[in-house]
Amino acid sequence: MKKVSIIKALTFFLGVFLLTTSLFQCTKVGDNIQHLDRSYPSIPDSTVYASFSDNFTIATADLTPGPNDKIKFRGVQTIVHEYCGTSNCHGGPISPKFDTYSDVMKLVIAGKPEQSKIWEMITTNDFNKAMPPVNSSHELNTKDKAIIYNWIYNGAKEKPDLADFRPAAIRLITNGCASANCHNQGTVAGSWAEKGILGTRYGIAASDTASFYIYDAATGAQSRYCQLTNQTKLNQIWKDYKDSVKIFYSDTVAKASYRILKTFSTPWATSSRRAPLGSYDDLLMDIFYPKNIRSNSGVVYIDPVTNIQYYSKGNFLNSNDCFIRRIDSTLIYRNVETGVAQSANGSMAYQDGGLNPSEIALIKAWYFADPNIPDVWKYGKTNTGIFKYNKTGNYIIKR
Repeated sequence: MKKVSIIKALTFFLGVFLLTTSLFQCTKVGDNIQHLDRSYPSIPDSTVYASFSDNFTIATADLTPGPNDKIKFRGVQTIVHEYCGTSNCHGGPISPKFDTYSDVMKLVIAGKPEQSKIWEMITTNDFNKAMPPVNSSHELNTKDKAIIYNWIYNGAKEKPDLADFRPAAIRLITNGCASANCHNQGTVAGSWAEKGILGTRYGIAASDTASFYIYDAATGAQSRYCQLTNQTKLNQIWKDYKDSVKIFYSDTVAKASYRILKTFSTPWATSSRRAPLGSYDDLLMDIFYPKNIRSNSGVVYIDPVTNIQYYSKGNFLNSNDCFIRRIDSTLIYRNVETGVAQSANGSMAYQDGGLNPSEIALIKAWYFADPNIPDVWKYGKTNTGIFKYNKTGNYIIKR
């Protein structure tokens, strides 16, 4: 029997080892990755703002855009370039390069993430199709996958529009303002219940309420808010209230009996000064019929028959405040009806929600793009503008 030298034996086993290793690398399967799950872990969150580029100047920006005129968030182009455009991959010898919008769109079917090649590659558990290659140790995180999904789902546009702005803007407002027992329905109805206003009709007593304290980051003061805790009756109360407001302002003469009696301030000193911002419908309510016309600080009308004093104004356009002015300190608002400009800037975003400039710009982009918000609350009656940039004096008008 012919003897095999130790050197030849080692060479043979080394060759088998290298071949096996090579096969594992080519099929991208091994002990270190065989349990990897690349699938998206849940239904993608439609409220995640997603755009192709990282920077977008909103349509209503000042001539020289300010910080609150620019949306700056991580975009699809940056994500793709970071994960795929490396020097040894699509940023080097491998095509396509993914440098442009048209390059990325070669792997995208607008509106259909699940049918888009790029979504399949970043979520598939077939490691031979996975991109980036799983052996590159450069896997996309869940947040980046959500951005890509939403961008495709919303139309895979080169520039964002209402479909991209609205869900993200509503989430920012409802999470930042309606949370913490602040701008929500429970706070409004809780104050009414505490004063006994709701007892006769709804059977609500002070025992159905609870007190909470909100810290004001700007002043350091604490404000007390009373919450109605009976959710079933709360839903009915707020629905009835909104219906009354809408009916009254639809025809203030024929529907005079629906004039809003309740006030957020005088004479109920501990009543809420906050308007609910917990849903899209609540936001539209606050935009159409601002809080200060529904709850003026003084009597504006006395019924000649009943002598009941009302604190709600009859003209909903005669408002000295507006939703967007309260979140953007760079804007001055002027009354739609009287044309009188206010002197104070908004501060709500900084005291309550803690919004950053990009988030403020995103909310403004939604506001001016949303067709459900009437032009009169964007540009005034004659398109001369009701929002003025404090720094330059330029008004936002419809172009």
